[in-house]
Amino acid sequence: MKKNLDLFAHKSKNWDIDSTRVRNAKEISDIILKNIKLNSSMELIDLGAGTGLLTYFIAPYVRKITAIDNSPSMLEEFIDKQAEFGCKTEVLAANIMIDDIKIKADGIISSMTMHHIEDIEALFFKLFNMLNKGGFIALADLDSEDGSFHSDNDGVYHHGFDRKMLADIAKKAGFKNIIFETANIIEKPHRNFSVFTMIAQKV
Repeated sequence: MKKNLDLFAHKSKNWDIDSTRVRNAKEISDIILKNIKLNSSMELIDLGAGTGLLTYFIAPYVRKITAIDNSPSMLEEFIDKQAEFGCKTEVLAANIMIDDIKIKADGIISSMTMHHIEDIEALFFKLFNMLNKGGFIALADLDSEDGSFHSDNDGVYHHGFDRKMLADIAKKAGFKNIIFETANIIEKPHRNFSVFTMIAQKV
């Protein structure tokens, strides 16, 4: 997630056409809705929101979602769809690991973003500090894989994640009540890839 390089500029216009991405976002949202009691007073952050696929499914249950992404082209697509979202939305073009983000939230959701962030331990400490007391994270990404998920690994720092490793990092940052659920299996011609959703709380 480099500050001034939009790695998704050439992909943003056609991002939502991929039904696999839409289905993945829906499965992740189902796990979030099953495990977190969302309500109409909550304000969330969608980290690495992209074009808003995950926001779309979560929006009807909360008051506001702030989309944070360091890809201006993806956020342009998000803005074009704002009228379709079921809550108030805002966009913030920023790199969470570089920029000073002052927003506090009741929850932080994210889909397929962590593998683009180099320092995962620093990320979890940042997320913890961005949450209000009682807030939650719901982060979805790939289980450990062999590096073949992406056809181009530019900007990819992790080939998926070991769940126990992430749990240990989250505990170190102060998170409690950590759970993992398998959200989806993404089928590709050469192999299948599992996607987890990790949920944890700031109590």
